[in-house]
Amino acid sequence: MIQRKEIWKLLGSFWTKICKSVMEKLSIRNKNGQNLVVLLEKIDNSKGLVFIAHGLGGFKEQRHIEIFAEAFREKGFTVVRWDAANTIGESGGKMEDATVTSYYEDLEDVIEWAKIQDWYKEPFILTGHSLGGISTALYAENYPEKVKALAPISTVVSGKLTIEADEEHIPGVIKEWRKTGWQINESKSKPGVVKKLKWNQFEKDALKYDLLPKADQLAMPVLLIVGGEDWGTSPESHKLLYDKLPGQKEMHIIDGADHNFRTPDYDKNLQEIKQIFLSWINKYLS
Repeated sequence: MIQRKEIWKLLGSFWTKICKSVMEKLSIRNKNGQNLVVLLEKIDNSKGLVFIAHGLGGFKEQRHIEIFAEAFREKGFTVVRWDAANTIGESGGKMEDATVTSYYEDLEDVIEWAKIQDWYKEPFILTGHSLGGISTALYAENYPEKVKALAPISTVVSGKLTIEADEEHIPGVIKEWRKTGWQINESKSKPGVVKKLKWNQFEKDALKYDLLPKADQLAMPVLLIVGGEDWGTSPESHKLLYDKLPGQKEMHIIDGADHNFRTPDYDKNLQEIKQIFLSWINKYLS
């Protein structure tokens, strides 16, 4: 007897073949003249359009970003993802200059570019991870009529809440970052790559942003997913946002997972997230 998981796999493969997905890598310019590398996964006769934004110091091919994209592709959606400027992907700029503002403006620029393409569809779907999450949610608050559904994953809910969480969980590290002016870490997604961030500049910019005051604008279906051990963008902060959402909403906690869903069961976590996405798409976007 065919198991349910096998049926889903067969159906996903069948649908992908029917839709004739085409992948293109493109370069565009943001408003600051920086190069943005965009990955377009276009599907003929698509059900809709999805923009997927990665998080701080991330890139468009990170495994969790791939999983988000995979779920939408299997359901027949055209997917756009990109490397923000000032990150460790293929786009221009230096990560040391990254801010919430720069990520949000890159999202705006990618959408403006998409508007003149023959595959553009509105309203569209927005999803993003962490800094990409708050960027997509801010856009949805500002332009709710353009957004069909929203999935900010492991999202920063407010700069203040995240920085307060950092101060609570890594007080000595935060003190050192403020003293030196730099946050320096090695990338876990790209071992050997060192990520440097102008901490004082980033912190000052992040404190300007908070999703909670305008959360009533997010009346479209909203999906929240967060790791149970994510202290920077915690389940508690997600619950604050969830409680203020006025429309159809779901919140899922991945037990034992950190901010990027890494645990010894990393693959299992990613598959759980994919199934959550597939179920949500079936409920609200089919």
